[in-house]
Amino acid sequence: MNNVFVYCEVTEEHGIADVSLELLSKGRKLAQQLHVKLEAVVLGPTEGAKQKLEEFGVDVIHHCSEDVFFPYRTLPHFQMLMDIFRREQPQIALFGATVIGRDLAPRMASALRCGLTADCTSLEIGDHTDKDKTYKDLLYQIRPAFGGNIIATIVNPETRPQMATVREGVMKMEPAEKPSVAEVKELSSKGVLDATAEVVKIIDRHIEAQKVNLKAAQIIVSGGYGVGSRENFDQLYQLAAVLGGEVAATRAAVDAGFTEHERQVGQTGVTVRPKLYIACGISGSIQHRAGMDQSAKIVSINTDPNAPINAIADYTIVGDLNEIVPKLIQYYKKHSK
Repeated sequence: MNNVFVYCEVTEEHGIADVSLELLSKGRKLAQQLHVKLEAVVLGPTEGAKQKLEEFGVDVIHHCSEDVFFPYRTLPHFQMLMDIFRREQPQIALFGATVIGRDLAPRMASALRCGLTADCTSLEIGDHTDKDKTYKDLLYQIRPAFGGNIIATIVNPETRPQMATVREGVMKMEPAEKPSVAEVKELSSKGVLDATAEVVKIIDRHIEAQKVNLKAAQIIVSGGYGVGSRENFDQLYQLAAVLGGEVAATRAAVDAGFTEHERQVGQTGVTVRPKLYIACGISGSIQHRAGMDQSAKIVSINTDPNAPINAIADYTIVGDLNEIVPKLIQYYKKHSK
């Protein structure tokens, strides 16, 4: 059994992506439990990556700064990562459940003939007994299943590495108490990438600024199907503007056309951890709760006193949101400085 590996994505600004830092935070705890090292793989030109990774307790950095790895293309990253994994034999490998991670991780799992659990919400270390045989120190890969109706714990006792993807915002970003002094292994693609690696060439790129950043919002006013219409959603925007927050929505509200997909919170949307989450007309399906139940304070506005969202809410207002939200707007306008 070898170390815990995290594939670190490189941002447009040549830094390390937040989702990768979140995975390093969790990976460090897993490595400590297993008494092994935490290793990071960084492919592409970066600035200040070593210092940032050391802040999160990384012991070994596998780095290749060649331009062939940025911007991301599947084959160069796949071939380089396969070379690293075959040489280093990790016991756990973690990827962000991003566009890149969802492209790269399944390809790696197929080539290595190992399992892969997608969109995990929790990762733990534990034992597993099967047919009188006990497997020690396995990675418990925990995620919602069957439409979110149950929480499944998946283990991979026979093959390595144990691979999982985790969505951004699910794990807490927690730097190490004491920065590490990482060993840096500078790599070269020479002799690793074959002729097929650059079959796909990027001719041109158009980058648009992110319009909505729910993950960074400290206050979120979120609406569900119970809001009723796109017009009714306007008052949620007004409340969010008064509070200095952002507007979010459930999948049902997005599917109904009340607001855009970028604002969707939940299992198939964004995971958020704001200081205040105001849920308006949201019943509280397990899929939605999976994306916001770690909010510091949750306020529910709902006509149904038995709505599932109320079970996790810190405060519940039972009533018609079309009457309550305008009163909240009026109050905050009057009393805010």
